[in-house]
Amino acid sequence: MAASTFLISFAGTWVTEKIVEPRLGKYNPEDGSEDLKDSASGESMNSLTAQEKRGLRFALVALIIIVAVLLWGIIPAGGFLREAGTGGILKSPLLKGIVALIFLIAFVLSIAYGLGAGTLKSDKDIMKGMAKSMSTMGTYIVLVFFAAQFVAFFNWSKVGLIVAVKGAEGLKALGLVGIPMMIMFMFVASLINLVMGSASAKWALMAPVFIPMFMLLGYSPEFVQVVYRIGDSVTNIISPMMSYFALIVAFVERYDKKAGIGTVIALMLPYTFVFSLLWSILLVIWMLIGIPVGPGAPIHLPL
Repeated sequence: MAASTFLISFAGTWVTEKIVEPRLGKYNPEDGSEDLKDSASGESMNSLTAQEKRGLRFALVALIIIVAVLLWGIIPAGGFLREAGTGGILKSPLLKGIVALIFLIAFVLSIAYGLGAGTLKSDKDIMKGMAKSMSTMGTYIVLVFFAAQFVAFFNWSKVGLIVAVKGAEGLKALGLVGIPMMIMFMFVASLINLVMGSASAKWALMAPVFIPMFMLLGYSPEFVQVVYRIGDSVTNIISPMMSYFALIVAFVERYDKKAGIGTVIALMLPYTFVFSLLWSILLVIWMLIGIPVGPGAPIHLPL
């Protein structure tokens, strides 16, 4: 994974600049939902006004106060944000309520900024701001409704389960060994990812089949999971079964009103092809050199 970080960073940058961006053409701000000028003052959004700078200072002060309170509750051994009795952090109110805490911090900072910038005069302004923010989620909410029906019927039909099981059986029947076998395993995992979104669910189905099979051939379970994760990763961005696919489509539509599911998949396909190719090459080099995939995790099981 550490080596892949550098590989995918450079590959993703190259694909974005050389393939994807030229296909998008020149961006026209009038087609998107982002205004170049403030609707209230008519001033440019590229520079901060005195009121905006004052709002940022208010938000900074509020953030410092919040951080101070959090540190006060977590650093002392008997802090009020630690777990009662044990004084631990893993099961503390801080971590159990982290979602609510993130919401509260964002809410307080936004209120502080609005008061400092003068954009919030009363509670009515706060409600209007929250309503306007949620209005941008309208497209996403509609997409998620139909996407949820599709995923529910897909799970009900068991098509993903059938493809996973039959794919595993087919790979075993091929009788491949070594590098070709691992490349084929990666390919099967990437295909199954198109019909089953959850990585853990796929692994729960495939691991009982492939882990013993590959262990008998001398490969460690850690290495098998590395190969699986490569296959699972490269098709995430083109899989309609991915949890965030509808959200991505909604964001793309903010900048291109004509965009849809096909547009997103077409834009993401170059990433899939390039990542698959480069990750396959990296996998082959790794196997030829015989570098462990991690601490205490060799490619081959010890004799």
